[in-house]
Amino acid sequence: MLFMKMNYPRLYLKPGREKALLHGHPWLFSGAVASVEGKRAPGDIVAVTDAGGRSLGLGFFNSRSDIIFRFLTADVDTRCDAHFWRERVRFAEALRRRILPPDTTACRLINAEGDGLPGLIVDRYDDVLVCSIATAGMEKNRTAVLDALTGVCSPRGIYERSEGRARRLEGLEERSGWIYGSCEEGKRIPVRENGLYFEVDIVGGQKTGFFLDQRSNRKGVAGLSRGMTLLNCFSYSGAFSVYAARGGAERVVSVDVSEGANDMARFHLKKNGFSTERHPVIRADVFSWLRETEEVFDGIILDPPAFAKSRKDIARSARGYKDINLQAMKHLQNGGLLWTFSCSSFMDEALFQKVVLGAACDTGKSVQLLKILGPGPDHPTSLAHMEGRYLKGLLLRVSDR
Repeated sequence: MLFMKMNYPRLYLKPGREKALLHGHPWLFSGAVASVEGKRAPGDIVAVTDAGGRSLGLGFFNSRSDIIFRFLTADVDTRCDAHFWRERVRFAEALRRRILPPDTTACRLINAEGDGLPGLIVDRYDDVLVCSIATAGMEKNRTAVLDALTGVCSPRGIYERSEGRARRLEGLEERSGWIYGSCEEGKRIPVRENGLYFEVDIVGGQKTGFFLDQRSNRKGVAGLSRGMTLLNCFSYSGAFSVYAARGGAERVVSVDVSEGANDMARFHLKKNGFSTERHPVIRADVFSWLRETEEVFDGIILDPPAFAKSRKDIARSARGYKDINLQAMKHLQNGGLLWTFSCSSFMDEALFQKVVLGAACDTGKSVQLLKILGPGPDHPTSLAHMEGRYLKGLLLRVSDR
């Protein structure tokens, strides 16, 4: 059988604009492009070429987005057909089989650019998948990708939550609902994580229902919490609190403004054998509660929602992160531990560290960096694309100067 060369339409770069792509970055912005062959539709696959005529690879094109090109492969003769998508999904699934603990049934199965599938997020909750499509290119190949997921993973059902700002920026409408199989309406999905029991609301919960990126950090909390009094701020469904209780914490206080989330936190504590009298769950605005309480703790966990939704929000969000860290440090025993996180992709690690240090300076505290934290290995990112590593965290020992 003869090998047929593919003939994708060309996207031509301005001189010198190929460097980021050659270094492994998966995006090109509109300012890097000199021209494109013909009238291309959003989501078309194009071959990118430098100013000297050298082919650099294939990717998704979308002139409606600031990110005009999203890299797929360096082989410009690749046929991006059903086999291509199936192999990408299979490669991602093989990594999770290798790294997932045996007593864990929930993970990030596909992490967008980190798995060579730009704009596709897939989380696995036991035998149910929750997927989110955020790019025009992935939307155009949706049927082939879903066929690959069902063929490789054999799920009982796939629920789609293609929502949010990123999708709107690509010119796509939001969409949610069952797209393969189904589960009993309103039923939560039971999962195990490091042997602990949780239930996930994939329809109404935040993101895809559970913060899978924090699994290794939750385990880290359990390993340090014996005999401690802990405060879990923005506790959502209480996973950090459950881990702390399992680790032997003397007392864990969970604070969240959502009563629905608090009900889930109480349920998870009880389901795993822990008393909600010993480990209370409080409905309150975290900022206000920290300003009003006089209680001090051996350790505090700060895992707030993203304060920065876009680049223009960075200054305002930095003030928010500084304030919440400042308030938390006031309620730590001398030598107490602070686990502090930012899940905003628009706040890089250096800025986050600077903000937390500023909070320490304003409270007259000394902070020792014990560990830089981030997502677990089921959330891989390219070293050339650290923007994809949106979860930043620090484990600090906070003491008086």
